[in-house]
Amino acid sequence: MTRHTTSLLSQIFGKFASKQFPKWFQKIVNNAYVSLMGLDMSEFHHPSTYKSLNALFTRKLRQEREFSLDGEDFISPCDSLITECGDLKEDYALQIKGMRYRSDALLGEHFSQEEKEVIHNGSFMNFYLSPKDYHRYHIPTNLRILKAVHIPGKLYPVNIPSLKKRLNLFIENERVVLFCETKEKKRFFIVLIGALNVGVMQVSFEKGIKTNADAHQSSVYEYDNLYLDKGSDFGCFEMGSTVVILAQKDMLELRVKEGDNVKFGQNIAKLK
Repeated sequence: MTRHTTSLLSQIFGKFASKQFPKWFQKIVNNAYVSLMGLDMSEFHHPSTYKSLNALFTRKLRQEREFSLDGEDFISPCDSLITECGDLKEDYALQIKGMRYRSDALLGEHFSQEEKEVIHNGSFMNFYLSPKDYHRYHIPTNLRILKAVHIPGKLYPVNIPSLKKRLNLFIENERVVLFCETKEKKRFFIVLIGALNVGVMQVSFEKGIKTNADAHQSSVYEYDNLYLDKGSDFGCFEMGSTVVILAQKDMLELRVKEGDNVKFGQNIAKLK
């Protein structure tokens, strides 16, 4: 598969973002980005302390956020805008209002039909992380990772204008699909979707996943005993992008709606 122009452009921008310029110039770059994008840096170190623009993108919280330890509370995995959420109709979810896609296609060919059908008529949530948002993602409930699949693809923008004009955007873009199971044996998927500019998605528990690289084939990783705790930081986008959660029927009672801005650690659903 020939690499798409969006991937090549993202690699070029990624090289700029990763470069460590002289301290005086890096300070100008970082402060300009913070000002231009309107970043709220109150929970983070001063912009001048980050040695590259990418270090600023992937910044960690100075202090851990508090969140509910109640096993029934399902928390937001990231700081983001809920662009859509609700019930799947068989395997149809909404990319944005009036534009739907098939979850079976999003998950790809490396899951069995039985695994895909687990979420049919279930629920979904789309989390859009803009360039101004905190870019790290966290585990929304205590879970076990059953499988991870990296699917190479394009890197179209995933902002609202792009969602409205490009059908099957999530399916065309590069993504990492995580198949998860709760302690109560309920199953769901966390899908990390790449986007224009950098396009790198870090997955801390699987170093074999290299996104926006030269991979042309999907990669599959299966696990027997990979358990992660609620709130755990498991990676980041090296620029804004999207997380999609697709859950088994009768697993989640959603507490958010389209258009809500949410923060990592916020209660967004109840486990049934």
